[in-house]
Amino acid sequence: MGRIDDHLRELDISLPLVPQPVANYVPAKRFGNLVQTAGQVSRLGDLDYKGKVGATLNLDEGRQATRACAINCLAALLTVIDSLDRVKQIVGVHGFVNSTLDFDGQAAVMNGASDLMVEVFGDAGRHTRTAIGVAGLPLGHAASVYVVAELY
Repeated sequence: MGRIDDHLRELDISLPLVPQPVANYVPAKRFGNLVQTAGQVSRLGDLDYKGKVGATLNLDEGRQATRACAINCLAALLTVIDSLDRVKQIVGVHGFVNSTLDFDGQAAVMNGASDLMVEVFGDAGRHTRTAIGVAGLPLGHAASVYVVAELY
């Protein structure tokens, strides 16, 4: 167990098993000293954030949805590296928010994912970010997030 594993326990965060892809892709791919995850949806254990932010979900529920996505991204990283201690920095966090046409708080919703990365990695968790509102996501999920991480 490493330093980040210990910190995750302190934060009471358990990483889930990564679901097997249902199509022709992998959960994460390493290229050189970078790893990019596939988009991870807003399901974490028994919590399944589905619906549209601005209609069936409020801003706080949207933040919880992107936080769940980010936790899933950490688990996806572990499909190609042996420890999160290998993460030198989080380079980018990019997210899609299933939201109504008049909802303009996608950036605030993405704070759930961004804040988690800083909670877990400290300053090394600060990153570039994209927050995009979309009309729908697979299986009706509220959010999908992917990350790019640099490795030691």
